[in-house]
Amino acid sequence: MPLFGPGPEDEADVDREIRIEKIERELEDLSGGSMTSGNFGETSPSLEEAFLTRVCEFEKAPYDTNFNRLLHCGAEMTPPAELDDPNLHAKLHDVLCALAKIRCFVENTDHLTDRELYTWLWSEGLREETPDLSQLGGAWHMSPIGSGNEEDTAIFLKYYASKKERRRWQEEFPNDALPPRCLLPYDRDRNLPRPE
Repeated sequence: MPLFGPGPEDEADVDREIRIEKIERELEDLSGGSMTSGNFGETSPSLEEAFLTRVCEFEKAPYDTNFNRLLHCGAEMTPPAELDDPNLHAKLHDVLCALAKIRCFVENTDHLTDRELYTWLWSEGLREETPDLSQLGGAWHMSPIGSGNEEDTAIFLKYYASKKERRRWQEEFPNDALPPRCLLPYDRDRNLPRPE
C-alpha cells in the first residue's frame, strides 16, 4: 500500500465509479427522466458496470418490426390467404428459420395450427416494433400467448403450465377458474430453431 495517495487499484475503482455514474446519467436521459432502477443485493462494481452498459446498448438499439427486418434480409412474405396449406407449411418453416437468423425465436406455438401461427405472425407477431438485438449478441423471444391478457393466460394454464405453476396460480388467484389441463394438439415447438 502506498504511503501517499491512492494506489492503482483505488484509482481503477474511482474510474469505474465515474463510468457507472456517466452510464446512469445517459440512461436517465434516454428514459426522459423516468428511469427506475434497483439492485439485486450485493454486486461487484465490474458486474454493475457491465450490466448498465448492456442496458444502455439495448436502449440505444434501433427499433423496427421483425416483418421489415425479414424483408430487408430478402425473405418473401406472402399473405396467409394467398397460400394453400402445403405452401403455407413451407412458408411458415422459411419464416421461422429466417427469424432465427435475425436472433428472434418463437415459442409456445403447439396449440395453434400452422395457418393460425402464420396468420398470427403475419398480422401481429411480426408487426411489433422491437430493438434490433442482432448486433448486441442477444435474442428476442416471442410467443402468441405472450401478451399476458386473460385469454393468453388461460391458454398457458390449459396447455403449457406445469402442475406446480397451475397450483401456484390457484393459490395466488383462488377466485379465478382454472381451465382443465389439455394435451397440446400439435408438436412443433421442440423442432423450432433455438438460440445456441
